Amino acid sequence: MDSLERPRLTILLAGPRGFCAGVERAIEIVEKALEKYGRPVYVRHDIVHNKTVVEELEQKGAVFVEELADVPEGVPVVFSAHGVPKAVPREAAKRKLFYLDATCPLVTKVHVDAERLHSAGRQIILIGHEGHPEVVGTMGQLPDGAILLVEDTEQAEQLVVDDPHNLAYVTQTTLSVDDCRDIVAVLHRRFPDIEGPRKEDICYATTNRQAAVKEVARRCDALIVLGAPNSSNSNRLREVAVAAGCPKAIMIQRAAELDFAWLEGVSTLGITAGASAPEKLVQELIEKCRGHFDLTIEQVEVTRENVRFSLPRVLTA
Repeated sequence: MDSLERPRLTILLAGPRGFCAGVERAIEIVEKALEKYGRPVYVRHDIVHNKTVVEELEQKGAVFVEELADVPEGVPVVFSAHGVPKAVPREAAKRKLFYLDATCPLVTKVHVDAERLHSAGRQIILIGHEGHPEVVGTMGQLPDGAILLVEDTEQAEQLVVDDPHNLAYVTQTTLSVDDCRDIVAVLHRRFPDIEGPRKEDICYATTNRQAAVKEVARRCDALIVLGAPNSSNSNRLREVAVAAGCPKAIMIQRAAELDFAWLEGVSTLGITAGASAPEKLVQELIEKCRGHFDLTIEQVEVTRENVRFSLPRVLTA
């Protein structure tokens, strides 16, 4: 189709978008382990929630399993960026497995806070989504029953505790900033003595990506989030776009999933990517749009990130 015949489309690229420092570190741990120890390197659970990333690491020699029992003797194993219950490294040590912990340092901070508050005698409330690996890992830092899970404001309103004057809360790092704020407000109203974390648990990358989406959502007719269905932070981005007033928003894993009929009548399209989605997926989507539209591309950047987390010493020695 001649470019003069193609409809015009303005793409607003949200910034920041895509990989965060925790995801970059986790992927690099697997890659460095493969370089240092050779194939195979086992990974317990998807290293991050993105099919493209997992498939590329598989091609390099990573083997992904769900349980430590599936890891044979004599091979390295990496724990995913989401964190694991304490029982997992204990079992690895019992079996004398060599393991590398790729837990995001910001998730580790939540674990440390939960242990500190528990040691101080507080009952812990975890704000998060049941079944998410990060939540499973955080709850697994303490004995059964030490942490109460709250997923929304309704549960916060109905929560029954042993001692309302001896509570503390921590949060999953990938929640909606606005939803979490509402839940915390309910907890503070019901339990004025509740203690929160010393520093906000929702990670910088989640906060920044949601702020960028809010900015883009006010200016576009539709918004696409590139991310995986099991990615909490990606799902939150779509929800944030809708809440910010974007007429329609979807999440897809790759450009091939986009039905261009969905873009009918759209003149301004917002695009972002979850914290575990590589930038090449964004560029792939732009190129697919270029085949159908006369494009104008604008970067909408709310902040710049320069965070980097160090690798385990055993990989850099």
